[in-house]
Amino acid sequence: MAARRVDGKEGMSAHRGENFGARVIKIEPPVIGDSYRQLMKVPGMPTAERDYFWTLDNRNKESLALDLKHEDARAVLETLIRKADVFITNFPGPIRDRLRLRAEDVLPLNERIVYASLTPYGEDGPEKDRTGYDATAWWARSGMMDAVRATRETEPGFSVPGMGDHPTAVALFGAIMAALYRRERTGKGGSVSTSLLANGLWANGVWMQAALFDADFSVRLQRGMRGALTELYMCRDGRWFMLAMLNYQREWPLLAEAIGKAEWLSDPRFETHEARRANAAELVAELEKVFIARDWPEWKELFQTAGITYGPIMQSADHMACPQVAANGFLPEIAGTDGWQTVDSPIRIEGETKRQPRLAPGIGEHTRQVLASFGYDDGAIDRMIENGAAATA
Repeated sequence: MAARRVDGKEGMSAHRGENFGARVIKIEPPVIGDSYRQLMKVPGMPTAERDYFWTLDNRNKESLALDLKHEDARAVLETLIRKADVFITNFPGPIRDRLRLRAEDVLPLNERIVYASLTPYGEDGPEKDRTGYDATAWWARSGMMDAVRATRETEPGFSVPGMGDHPTAVALFGAIMAALYRRERTGKGGSVSTSLLANGLWANGVWMQAALFDADFSVRLQRGMRGALTELYMCRDGRWFMLAMLNYQREWPLLAEAIGKAEWLSDPRFETHEARRANAAELVAELEKVFIARDWPEWKELFQTAGITYGPIMQSADHMACPQVAANGFLPEIAGTDGWQTVDSPIRIEGETKRQPRLAPGIGEHTRQVLASFGYDDGAIDRMIENGAAATA
């Protein structure tokens, strides 16, 4: 068996064979399951017939429903730990204490296991046991929520669900893989960790480093202050795009030619980089008049033909018909469904083929299967289900 991990909002998991060579057994409470299953019901979330939260983040996992306060369930967990490579938990510290899920509880059961801990604010300090989500610990606490405001008076904007969770998970994955590599050399496991706050500070790293060097943040860049060639513009059809022409010496002539304004190349207001900076507001206004005259698909084709650096301000639904996304297989189909798709993980290994995604499990869907694979017979499984230590879907 490869790895086993405690994972999820209020659940745990184990690995082997389906996720980068690992089987993932998610341990969650009977009946109510992982609280992640309830997120789609939070006010303001887009409505849908299917649970997109659960489908995305729990595909290819097996659900083992255990009541870890029950001694029989605890015995099952220890059986899994003794055969596991990785154990992941994001339970708050007090819950780990009560359920005996601290590193000092787990590591003695298996000297080769990697204990991976995810917390909102870090392993130490006065806030180490505080609860938190990516919206609070990654987005708001890191300074990014404030940094993206256009002015001090602009209301802060909420993050997209999972926006901090997913890169934080990749960071934890990197820590786990480094620990597994170390184990190959030493034969010993050990503890690794990361936090939402640490990853938020890292995502906001450029501004954080500026703050560490006493940079002046008193001036917010209003429209045009970034320069006309690194600004946002709206098209006739209401779609927005971003110019990102940092190589302005090469790209400014290309842009002027592409939009039919070659005369600007000899216009004293815009002829040189210094002139364009001095007259940025005027150039922005002129470009706004140009771009509002056509729909985005027309500008996109012109920009691509001219070799101009740009970025469309996409909407989530746009990617379903995007040939670039399709060509790279970023939205694979879920096995056993009528063409349902999901979002692929961002990691690829040359020469290896990813397994097709499978549907996320129901609560305890694999309880019998998992327990049987660890040597429990039908009688023992029935007794655990009867006494509430375990549950099936």
